[in-house]
Amino acid sequence: MKKSLSFLLAALTLTLCVPRAGASPADAGLNLSCASCVLMEKETGAILLEDNAHEKLEPASVTKIMTLLLVMEAVDAGRIGLDDMVTVSAYAAGMGGSQVYLEEGEQMSVSEMIKCVTVVSGNDCSVALAEHLAGSEGAFVAQMNQRARELGMADTTFLNCTGLPAQGHVTSAYDIALMSRELILNHPKIRDYTTIWMDSIRNGEFGLTNTNHLVRFYQGTTGLKTGYTSSAKYCMSATAERDGMELIAVVMKSPSISQRFEDAKALLNYGFASYTLVPVYPDAPLAPVDVLLGARSQVQPRLERDCRLLVRKGEENQVTTRLTLAQDVEAPVEPGQTLGSLEVYVGDELRDTVPILASQGVERLSVPGIFSRMLSKLLMSE
Repeated sequence: MKKSLSFLLAALTLTLCVPRAGASPADAGLNLSCASCVLMEKETGAILLEDNAHEKLEPASVTKIMTLLLVMEAVDAGRIGLDDMVTVSAYAAGMGGSQVYLEEGEQMSVSEMIKCVTVVSGNDCSVALAEHLAGSEGAFVAQMNQRARELGMADTTFLNCTGLPAQGHVTSAYDIALMSRELILNHPKIRDYTTIWMDSIRNGEFGLTNTNHLVRFYQGTTGLKTGYTSSAKYCMSATAERDGMELIAVVMKSPSISQRFEDAKALLNYGFASYTLVPVYPDAPLAPVDVLLGARSQVQPRLERDCRLLVRKGEENQVTTRLTLAQDVEAPVEPGQTLGSLEVYVGDELRDTVPILASQGVERLSVPGIFSRMLSKLLMSE
């Protein structure tokens, strides 16, 4: 008898490992100096700690995470190449603040400009890349805001691609974590640049030292971006990976450069000390599912995605699974059709549900095919 799976359809549209509200740093025993912060785990997007996470504040050069995201999306989509040469406009060359002193008409590769943005926060390179991609900084900023909306960054309004002071140019620690996650999760090549401590451009004539001191002094640092203006104070999105788990620590409006790094380290230390990612698999290999009236008699089920569950350290042995799988299914079977689910629990709490799908399609037998199969079975039984 075929099991009905209709009751699963609504449940399978939900991701049960979505972030729950994080505890405050004070609850975790942390004494931070920043006005706002978020600690997020990259793979699940879970919020581990937060304080004033949606307060709209100036992000300074942390803005450039969105600039880098749009650039890396263009690179990975093949719209631009890392070796493409960017010609610097007078406008880009005229940017103040952090810069590598580009000159009008100077040419530099996309890759070198990404390096300058990530390592020394070059405003001139940020604008040159924006113009190269969108034709003007204004058009690029429109794309930044559109991408922010797509990512659910409801606290954010970008007015430029650099983070230079502009009335109304604001975001939040939570939104910074969202765009940081999108960048490092889906564009891992950015790590080639964000982990540089010292380098140079112009054939070694101009030295670069990373504004993110954690790159040198904090184990596992993978990035990401610092920022400072007199009104924004000291901000950063710090990313680090240990034992296969990558964390994002966002701090905003720290009073000094040293306190910014100490706040970020405190958040990261808490995350690495308190949480781990546990790989989850079914207790046994998924058995083929019988197909009724199909051109093939069985279809092989598969998990829709790999599952790694974020748990507090000490909970690893409490992770269990519950498998629901159809005994049979009637043809036609579509590729990717839902055949069941794998529920993942920590103790009695349901933490995730992974759909189980058909690995391939199975066509329905035609009427002649049905008679042919019946005849074949009859002859085999004699």
